Amino acid sequence: METGGKVMLKVQELRDQFDNLEKHTQWGIDFVERYTKFVKERSEIELNYAKQIRNLSKKYQPKKNSREEEENKYSSCRAFLSTLNELQDYAGQHELVAENLTAQIIAELAKYTQELKAERKSHFHDGRKAQQQIENSWKQLEACKRRFERDCKEADRAQQYFEKMDADINVTKADVEKRCYNKARQQSQMRHQMASDSKNEYAAYLQKFNQEQNDHYYTIIPNIFQKIQDMEEKRIERLGESMRTFAEVDRQILPIVGKCLDGITTAAESIESKNDSKQVVDSYKSGFEPPGDVEFEDYGQAMKRAVSETSLSNSRGESKPEKPTKRQGKLWPFIKKNKLTLNSHMRSLIEGSGPEDFSHLPPEQRRKKLQAKIDDLNKDIQKEMDQRDALTKMKDVYIKNPQMGDPTSLDPRLGEIAQNIDKLQAEVQKFEGWLAEVEGRMPVKSDPPTKRQSAVFETQNNAPVTNNCAQDRESSPDGSYTEEPSSEPPVKAADPEFDDEFEEEEVLPTIGTCKALYPFEGTNEGTISITEGELLYVIEEDKGDGWTRVRRNEEQEGYVPTSYVEVFLDNNTKEPWRDW
Repeated sequence: METGGKVMLKVQELRDQFDNLEKHTQWGIDFVERYTKFVKERSEIELNYAKQIRNLSKKYQPKKNSREEEENKYSSCRAFLSTLNELQDYAGQHELVAENLTAQIIAELAKYTQELKAERKSHFHDGRKAQQQIENSWKQLEACKRRFERDCKEADRAQQYFEKMDADINVTKADVEKRCYNKARQQSQMRHQMASDSKNEYAAYLQKFNQEQNDHYYTIIPNIFQKIQDMEEKRIERLGESMRTFAEVDRQILPIVGKCLDGITTAAESIESKNDSKQVVDSYKSGFEPPGDVEFEDYGQAMKRAVSETSLSNSRGESKPEKPTKRQGKLWPFIKKNKLTLNSHMRSLIEGSGPEDFSHLPPEQRRKKLQAKIDDLNKDIQKEMDQRDALTKMKDVYIKNPQMGDPTSLDPRLGEIAQNIDKLQAEVQKFEGWLAEVEGRMPVKSDPPTKRQSAVFETQNNAPVTNNCAQDRESSPDGSYTEEPSSEPPVKAADPEFDDEFEEEEVLPTIGTCKALYPFEGTNEGTISITEGELLYVIEEDKGDGWTRVRRNEEQEGYVPTSYVEVFLDNNTKEPWRDW
């Protein structure tokens, strides 16, 4: 009770501050709306942030292609993928924050604001009504007071007039004067009576007004102000609860966010650099053995060569440059107009649409491709066999229970599956044969490396061939062959009778030599077959497409994979059939 009395006394202190309280409560409502707007904007920020996180994660998700799938074998790529997935969950938690802020704060405060406005309006309506009543009572009191004052003045004037008549009657005794005397006395008595009545009425209303005023300032207004105070305190408490909820909404997602971050940390810790580097080695190793030591070439000895009977050395200075013959045109299949076709073929091999046996790949990569193909075929065979077993069981059920179905209706499907199995098994055998061929031809790592040769053919006297790895020969802009000007004088025919004998001699120069490291079957157009250890001339080096043009003799030339040969470029290398 004492506390309530103190609160009431504090409220009474504001009984004359009605207008200021009205302004303050309006400010309180505006503050609630301002805080609601703040939470709404925070919710929008959370939604936009979650959306951006999701878009970022989606942007860097691996695409469904061979390149991205190839990257997934590295632990760092898998860890990055796990990070992206964790970010999706992380974004979901921020969406949950926005959802909870909207449901638990924004919607509740919006509803409460409407209720607060209605309650405030009701309280101040009651306050204005009470003020209006006390003002009306005061006006009525003032009216009674003025009436009492007027009646008193009228009574005084009537009394004075009567006293004056009373003094005059002792002098004159006329009847007329007597009648005036009686009238003045009656008027004076009536005025005194009216004044007395006004006095009584004023006194009664004054007592009533004082009671109403006392009730107004000590009961009605304090009660209204107490309600306003309760409303204001409730508003402040409600704001405090909203602020606590604001913090709790964020605190609730911390465990899940922590798990997301732990997942990212675990993914980072799962990265194994050694395994990744091993994957790189396994993916790109070709199976080639490193080249052997380069033999010493003794240029101090005089270069000797037995001159053949068909040599043109004697007539070298006299002969004219030979014109290409029709036979020579046939021997040179890679003319300029066919170069574009060959380049497109090379591009198709590089892009992955190579031969079925993967012969365009280095041995180790070819072995992996063949093994993967065999595994895929075995999986397909297993699927077909599972379907065959299922249909066989179904057929047995139909045979035992003919009412369930016709057993013969399954025969076409069984026959089709049997054909598919036979085809797949034939494919497996074909690829296993190629795999056995690759495994049989791949060099054994324990074998000692062979000596690196610097010449193509060893002549009868084992004369070394010059190998200084000079500058590359010139080529035309479109990649076709362009003859390199020779420093030697052109070779001329010795005698017309020798034209037929040397008609098929190739005049195009070589730019180096090469040694076949592995066998290659040149089944495609423009390629040439080579055997392991074979020595060849290089007439066009690799231009970045993975192929080198070589020549075996005057009539056989073509392209071979650069990875299958060991190339030694030399601008001074001469062909054995050219004269010295």
